[in-house]
Amino acid sequence: MGASPRFAFWIKGAQALALTVAICFSLGATEPNSRFNDLDHRLMCVCGCAEILGECNHVGCSSSTEELADLRADIAKGLSDDQILAAFAVKYGATVLAAPTTHGFDLVAWIAPFAVFAAALLGTILLVRRWSVGKTQPEAAASDPATDALKEKIRRETGGEGGNP
Repeated sequence: MGASPRFAFWIKGAQALALTVAICFSLGATEPNSRFNDLDHRLMCVCGCAEILGECNHVGCSSSTEELADLRADIAKGLSDDQILAAFAVKYGATVLAAPTTHGFDLVAWIAPFAVFAAALLGTILLVRRWSVGKTQPEAAASDPATDALKEKIRRETGGEGGNP
């Protein structure tokens, strides 16, 4: 028993779509210009402007000009992205990287925001539970003779049994 023609049509269509998507994503992935644009957005300008290297808009910024020239030279040498980023970090310092690395102590920069959020969420949940425990549980049945006498006096004077008269 073979697959129905309609099912085979959908299978071939899905395969063609997957191939098209793969080709579209791989186009330009090896072009030096697209690689240059990717890398210059992963680096910071060191002139103190706090801009991404590829978007530093200072007229005559010597730092960005020098960094971009270094980046073009490293790409022309055939260095990998990781080697280029490591070379920039050695030459200009770790602050040249737009995002911290995922190794060693820099991993804290990725984990800390989520850990702080989780701790704040847990603290809020515990605080709300503590507040609500006192509201939902009836008061302890400890009887104080003075309080019981006062309640009885109020009941007699108002003529109520706890409800509306």
